[in-house]
Amino acid sequence: MSALLEISDLHAGYGSAEVLFGIDLALAQGNVAALLGRNGMGKTTTIKCLTGLLPVRGGSIRFAGKEIAGLTPEAIARQGLAVVPEGRQIFPNLSVRENLTAFAGNRAGSQDPWTFDKVIAFLPRLGQRLSNMGNQLSGGEQQMLAIGRALMTNPHLLILDEATEGLAPLIREEIWRCLATLKSAGQSILVIDKYVEKLLPLADGHTILERGRVAWTGSSALLSQDREVWTRYLGV
Repeated sequence: MSALLEISDLHAGYGSAEVLFGIDLALAQGNVAALLGRNGMGKTTTIKCLTGLLPVRGGSIRFAGKEIAGLTPEAIARQGLAVVPEGRQIFPNLSVRENLTAFAGNRAGSQDPWTFDKVIAFLPRLGQRLSNMGNQLSGGEQQMLAIGRALMTNPHLLILDEATEGLAPLIREEIWRCLATLKSAGQSILVIDKYVEKLLPLADGHTILERGRVAWTGSSALLSQDREVWTRYLGV
């Protein structure tokens, strides 16, 4: 299976502080990759580099065979990356319908693209809130709207940063089911989340960061068997 995303020897930081020290990560087309680690280990910084929000100080980020390190966030998004950011960041003064339709596009050139009607059918809670403003939604509804908004772009790669953080258990389960359905449909996904048990059946591969370096990488089967890795690097 061909590589969709290849991050090689990635270095980045803030001001004089180095945060990433040679990160490597690969994601094959149609697969799900999990980026794991305790808070402050470099996960979100990696995503910021990938999406052009933070300059890369060294290394390479190749997406669909093209180097994207150094491109603007807008140019990278047009390549077919869509992010469900930590904190959701939906437009509070736009309705659910407006939040979705504002992002409509087909960046992946899909022959069967996500449309407004398909997203509503996939996330039916949103269909009950179409006229509600973003700030009138619950946290779970806002997260679903953020996912639907990303799907409306028809991305090659869907990136979720702490997709279930702070949500009620029932809403978390609903989001995990949505991600499993997307994977079965061939959607490539990069996900950051702390619920390792839920990631094991979903992700094809896992990369664990520790103080800005790759501490462990491997399959779900390997991670499931090595509970010492969980204790050492994930605090669970």
